[in-house]
Amino acid sequence: MQPPDLTWIDSKLTASRPRVMAALLRYFRDLDLAEEAFQEACLRALKNWPENGPPRNVEGWLITVGRNLTLDVLKREARTAGLPPEDVLSNVEDAEPDLVERLDTVDYRDDILRLLFICCHPDLPATQQIALALRIVSGIPVGDIARAFLVGEHAMRQRITRAKATIADAGVPFETPDQAERENRLSAVSAMIYLVFSEGYSDPDPAGERSGLCHEGIRLARLLLRMFPSDPELMGLLALMLLQHSRQDTRVDANGLLVLLEDQDRSRWNRPMIAEALVLIDKAMLRRGPGPYQIQAAIAALHARAATPEDTDWKEIEQLYAALERRSPSPVVTLNRAVAVSKTEGAAAALQMIEPLAVKLREYFYYHGARGALLKQLGRTSEARCAFDQAIALAGTVAEAAHIRQQLDQMTGLEKN
Repeated sequence: MQPPDLTWIDSKLTASRPRVMAALLRYFRDLDLAEEAFQEACLRALKNWPENGPPRNVEGWLITVGRNLTLDVLKREARTAGLPPEDVLSNVEDAEPDLVERLDTVDYRDDILRLLFICCHPDLPATQQIALALRIVSGIPVGDIARAFLVGEHAMRQRITRAKATIADAGVPFETPDQAERENRLSAVSAMIYLVFSEGYSDPDPAGERSGLCHEGIRLARLLLRMFPSDPELMGLLALMLLQHSRQDTRVDANGLLVLLEDQDRSRWNRPMIAEALVLIDKAMLRRGPGPYQIQAAIAALHARAATPEDTDWKEIEQLYAALERRSPSPVVTLNRAVAVSKTEGAAAALQMIEPLAVKLREYFYYHGARGALLKQLGRTSEARCAFDQAIALAGTVAEAAHIRQQLDQMTGLEKN
């Protein structure tokens, strides 16, 4: 006899996790207690739902069950140890299911935003922010997160534990944020979500260990946009990730070699994903408040709209990078702008732009790769070889290193001829 298919329960628990975890965190004011409460509720769901079906209000049921089960455990433990201080168990008098069902959208929105904000606390390094968000908000097993970051499971578990301790020591406030604080939190949360996506995107192999982080970043961005549907920067953020991810299947060839944007098979780009992104960009632009994510999405859209590499509007891309450089100056933005300049004004002009970035980007793979390519175009093969060697030393993936070696092999072939 085949065991029952419980994938429908898993999908409901995954979809409900952010809201339920956020509400439980507001009640218990402790990440570990909130996570334990959610896990207890999930175990009860796996026991009851196959026979009885899911409740009408899945999230309300999970909140109520998780909270009540955890309070029962705390009461049993109180026989040998006192209960936590009263201010630790927040709103415990709200335990009736009908009150949970009356939690309005604003409460949920602020709860989830608070949960996301806690995960990207400024005292945490970026890697801990991402790991904590993936574990607490997304519910990804620690082992899977560890593999994505190429570390052992024990090391990743310690990293997450340290992140929780840092948050506990920081005394993060749990009150509902005002409008100004909410906007600050949105900015921080957006940056953290894009970090999640970028971790996945840094591995061009669609079957790589980190590729799933792209999907998770997009899912979190959708969650945030549902809460703040009129925010143009959130539209830009989601559009940017969709456009980048639409090319995922074409970024490496059958031999595992990196394929540059101009050489990718555009017929294999994910057109529904691109269409959704273009609608988001058009909608965001109507708000007339362009921000960094919107500008980056507009750049990606110009690539997506070009039927062939020759159709790419490099002049417009260069102007958009110039606008991004004024709004959010960084050496990486200047490097990207220089690549666009190389298409319109030539390699010499682009090289002149990036040479001053040598110190700031000395540990950046793409700087040395771009510099090597420009030097190669100018026939300065000895300097190009040195730049490519530095790029290989800094490569983060096998595909990146193989792509640079291919450039070196091409130069060697030209020199022999």
